[in-house]
Amino acid sequence: MKSTLTNYNNLTQRLVTGILGAAVLIAGVYISEWAYFALFFGICMISQLEFYRLVGLDGMLPLKSYGTFAGSAIFTISFLIEMEMLRGEFYYLIFPIACGIFFIKLYKKTEKKPFTNIAFTFIGIIYIALPFALLNVSTFFMGTYSHELILGLLLILWANDTGAYFAGRRFGRRKLFERVSPKKSWEGSVGGLILAGAMAYGVSMYFLDLKLGQWLVVAIIVVIAGTYGDLVESLFKRSIEIKDSGSKLPGHGGFLDRFDSLLLASPFLVFYLKVFC
Repeated sequence: MKSTLTNYNNLTQRLVTGILGAAVLIAGVYISEWAYFALFFGICMISQLEFYRLVGLDGMLPLKSYGTFAGSAIFTISFLIEMEMLRGEFYYLIFPIACGIFFIKLYKKTEKKPFTNIAFTFIGIIYIALPFALLNVSTFFMGTYSHELILGLLLILWANDTGAYFAGRRFGRRKLFERVSPKKSWEGSVGGLILAGAMAYGVSMYFLDLKLGQWLVVAIIVVIAGTYGDLVESLFKRSIEIKDSGSKLPGHGGFLDRFDSLLLASPFLVFYLKVFC
C-alpha cells in the first residue's frame, strides 16, 4: 500500500492514509479494551523507536531496546492497574525498571558521555511512553473502559488538525511560531479551534460520558496543548535537521508526526478529568 500511495500527490496521500488510519483506530477502540491496548501499545512502541532512531542520527547513543521496553512496560502497567488486574502499588515497579538504564550504561566501557545518553533514554520514556500511559487513565476515567472518551478525544484531535491544515493553506498569513514551524499560522489555529469546537458539540450529542461544556473544554485543551505538542516535535526535528520523523505513514511522515499533538494533550486532559470532572 505504501508504494501505491507514493504515486499520488501529498494531499491525496494525506487523505487516504488519514482515512485508513482513522478507520483502524476507531475499529480497535470500539471493539474492546484489549483491542485498544494492542493498538496503542504498538503505537507507543513504534513512536519510541522512531524517537531513539532520530536521536541516534544526531550522534547520541540512547538505550534503544531497553528504553522502548521500559516505555512499553509503563504503558502496560498503567493499563493493567486501570483494568484492576493489578493493584495500584505496582506503579512502584516503574522505578526499578527505570533504574535498569543506569545499570546497563554502567557497563558500557567505551562511551564518552554516558549520562548524556542516559538523559536521552529517559526523554524517550517521559516524552512518549508516559503520555500514552496517562491516556489509559483517561480511557478508564468512568471506572470501566469507555470507548466514548478515547474516540471523542481522537475525533476532536483530528478535527483540529484538519481545520488547521485547510484553514492554514487557504487563509494563512500571520505566522504562529515561525522560528520553529514556518508553515503554521494564526489563521490555521483559528480554523482548527472552530472545527474542533464543532466536533465537540457533535460528539456531546452521542457520547454521554461528558457534558457539552466538558467536551468543549476538552476541545480547548486539544487545540492549545495539541498545537504546542506539534511545535515541540517540530523543534526536535529542526534541531537534528530533518523534515519528518519517518515515512511509515505516507502524507503524514512517521508516527511521531501523527501523534505529536496527543503527547502533550494527554497529560493536561488527565489533569482536567481528575480534578474538575
